[in-house]
Amino acid sequence: MHVLVLNASYEPLQKVDLRHAIRMLVREVAVVEEAEEGRTIGTFPVPKVLRLVRYVAMRWRHGRRPPWSKRGVYLRDRGVCGYCGKRGHTIDHVVPQSRGGEDTWENTVLACGRCNNRKGDRTPQQAGLRLNVEPRVPRWDELVGH
Repeated sequence: MHVLVLNASYEPLQKVDLRHAIRMLVREVAVVEEAEEGRTIGTFPVPKVLRLVRYVAMRWRHGRRPPWSKRGVYLRDRGVCGYCGKRGHTIDHVVPQSRGGEDTWENTVLACGRCNNRKGDRTPQQAGLRLNVEPRVPRWDELVGH
């Protein structure tokens, strides 16, 4: 189980595991914003969302693009295939890796199994597929899983 951590300004920062969340409550660096009904760990309600007591400056995020990850592509594309719009489960390289394509935000989209198999080791144009999204670097807040 993961707990969403908000900055003091209510912007999402990250997700932490339950053990880490309880340690934050014990150290009094965060307060519970949302909890699971009727569940406790000791004196603490089981949190779903925590908010930091003090604002944490996000300087490390400004001016830096998020590092590429498969999970990040899934979150950016909201679980939807970039070709047909159905549920996507695999990462597709627009320019295949065998042709020099890299693991970058601008070269990867989420794809369903059908579209990924149809495309294979070709470009979308060669496979007769149209990319319905523009692969892009996501905003940091898009990468905080829901």
